[in-house]
Amino acid sequence: MGVTSMTDIANILTGYARLANDGGQIKMSINTDALKDCETYTTSDGSTYVPLQISRAALEKILRGERAVTTIVQAPRKEN
Repeated sequence: MGVTSMTDIANILTGYARLANDGGQIKMSINTDALKDCETYTTSDGSTYVPLQISRAALEKILRGERAVTTIVQAPRKEN
């Protein structure tokens, strides 16, 4: 079985974002098991991060009250 790269697979669902009950914050719930399948990167100071994405259009709908929740994903990296 070969190694699958991020360019060979679809988005990895890692969690959800929604408006907090008081409307003052965006609450995010991240599945820690899903993060284990995500690619990471390390900065020059040695810190390691998991790059995630939220659709801006979906987030704007949440802020306007037109949508309750949206997904947080790791999308395949684009080749340069």
